[in-house]
Amino acid sequence: MKRNGNMNELDTKLNDYYGGKVVRKDLTKSIKEGANVPSYVLEYLLGMYCATDNEDDIEQGVSMVKQVLANNFVRPDEAEKIKSKIRERGRYKIIDKVSAKLNEKTDRYEGDIFNINIHGVVIDDSYVKKYEKLLCGGIWCIIDMEYLYDENIKGTPFVIGSLKPIQMPATDMEDYVEGRKHFTLNEWIEVICRSVGMEPTNLDEKTRWHLVARMIPFVENNYNLCELGPRGTGKSYVYDELSPYSILISGGQTTVANLFYNMGKHQVGLVGTWDVVAFDEVAGIHMNDKDGIQIMKGYMANGSFSRGKESINANASMVFVGNINGSIENLVKVSHLLSPFPKEMIDTAFFDRFHHYLPGWEIPKFRPEHFTDAFGFISDYFSECLRELRKQNFGGAISQYFRLGKDLNQRDTIAVKRTVSGLLKLLFPDGSYEKEDVRKCLEYALVGRRRIKEQLKKIGGLEFYDVHFSYIDLEDGEEHFVSTPESGGSALIPEGELQPGSLYTIAHQPGDGNIGLVRLDLQAMAGNGKFTHTGFGSGSAISDELKEAVNYVRSNLSRITQSAKFTDYELHMRATDINGLGTLEGLELAVFISLVSGMTGRAVQPQMCVLGSMSIGGTIIPTGDLAGALQIAQDAGAKRILIPVADMLQYGKVPADLIAKFSLEVYSDLVDAAFKALGIK
Repeated sequence: MKRNGNMNELDTKLNDYYGGKVVRKDLTKSIKEGANVPSYVLEYLLGMYCATDNEDDIEQGVSMVKQVLANNFVRPDEAEKIKSKIRERGRYKIIDKVSAKLNEKTDRYEGDIFNINIHGVVIDDSYVKKYEKLLCGGIWCIIDMEYLYDENIKGTPFVIGSLKPIQMPATDMEDYVEGRKHFTLNEWIEVICRSVGMEPTNLDEKTRWHLVARMIPFVENNYNLCELGPRGTGKSYVYDELSPYSILISGGQTTVANLFYNMGKHQVGLVGTWDVVAFDEVAGIHMNDKDGIQIMKGYMANGSFSRGKESINANASMVFVGNINGSIENLVKVSHLLSPFPKEMIDTAFFDRFHHYLPGWEIPKFRPEHFTDAFGFISDYFSECLRELRKQNFGGAISQYFRLGKDLNQRDTIAVKRTVSGLLKLLFPDGSYEKEDVRKCLEYALVGRRRIKEQLKKIGGLEFYDVHFSYIDLEDGEEHFVSTPESGGSALIPEGELQPGSLYTIAHQPGDGNIGLVRLDLQAMAGNGKFTHTGFGSGSAISDELKEAVNYVRSNLSRITQSAKFTDYELHMRATDINGLGTLEGLELAVFISLVSGMTGRAVQPQMCVLGSMSIGGTIIPTGDLAGALQIAQDAGAKRILIPVADMLQYGKVPADLIAKFSLEVYSDLVDAAFKALGIK
């Protein structure tokens, strides 16, 4: 057989063990540029005519595919031309997307054929029963169209003579599983990457694993995946192009009837007819039904939902992809990594259903060199094999070698097991994995689930404090901890001394009790006692707080220092609302210490966070939510905490290991607080 001179060793192995089931991906790319069809449709045709490594046969096959597309694929701008051919010839074969719906008035199924723009064509009941996806968004088919005009019959004269979904006729899983044994792990990862059109040799190892992880929803039932990241990284590509069993909801607009169950038609929605339901651009997700999000939460938790008196089970995995704008470092500092979701979905119970958070920012924006010209599986063959793998479960592999750490609750455990199971199915469909293979998958799964928990901790506070994920090696009993890369590195509260007058504190939002980190900075110049401020928000409450703090400094500065007088300075204070609370309250004490620090020229102790507040007359007010405040301080990088003695009453409600993170400076009154903040003994 004549070999392609550019074939490498992996290409040769693929053709040796999967002959007729692989295709050169550059063929897909070159033909697709001229035909707006999903890759699995195009590669179905390439598999018919080009599933070989013989260059002459490939060339001839490509010509045949182009001819089929030219003659039979319906381009929207040529719809009228194709309609004319059907009429003139009486029968004509086309490739188009078909959807069906029940017309209750006529008690028959009628279809829409998208590109050719034919509506209301009668579809035989047998097709609808056999291919239920016709009722849920439509599927690509090879259609024999007929034209039967009768002036006495209402409706379109176009008739479907026969209809065949574009899918492989059969899947030989034994060959797929057996063939895997001839490839190393790295080779198989390269095969998977090339099967989705990417060139792994131009991608680092971390990116390759992320590309593999995108495929988990195809092999795991009821798997919930979230991927947010920059534009241009191919987040939605595999869910739109790879498989006829996945559907991508663009724009995020949907209804309970469409997604779950249409009570009027007694018909199960997308989750019952597709293996993967993916939402593109999560910021635009909108449920027209008030209870839509609640139903979604229930389904994501246990794979079932109730409509009316019925409880319905389904297996569809759910994927949420969207864009993150700006720097990840900044987003981690000031907000959380789930902030692109719409406001109505910012709910800890909803996010806790996610099994894995795939960091899209770790995948490069794709350039031409990232797309492969080598061989990979025909998309339709690959998708059929992945679908068969949904019937298996590799989750028990963890317990063979490892035990999960104490910080993982039941939901965490389920999430990690499902991710590991999905990765093992993809990488070792023959089940021939070893301990170190499981370890790699386990560590990857733990990081992705911990990324979810880290965001839940930021949104929901102490309830999600346990984020120190680990696993224990059963062989030696050693415990191994994992961390999320984006959580390390630069902290909000820097090491070393700040300028005099600068400090960090915890403020609260009036009304709802939300708390967040605030930085105060002070500019002290020679003047006559004038005080101005910016960044505190508006409202009488904060104005009163600032007046009270300034008045207390005027009256009591001499108790702290004899070398500074308030009337010798012109002071300007700026508040930076790091967590975006908006209106700030509870800052009297911090403002007092900032003024004292600026006028004395002494800096607040390094990496200190100030807790507590004061009332009229200088009475100390304890921290309202001590555990939450300490958690925010730790996340921000604080090492010292200035804390009122009254907060000791709350110690029993705070985890001991959280308190142990800090060096505590306990104060009893305002002057004591100023001394200890400035390190004056």
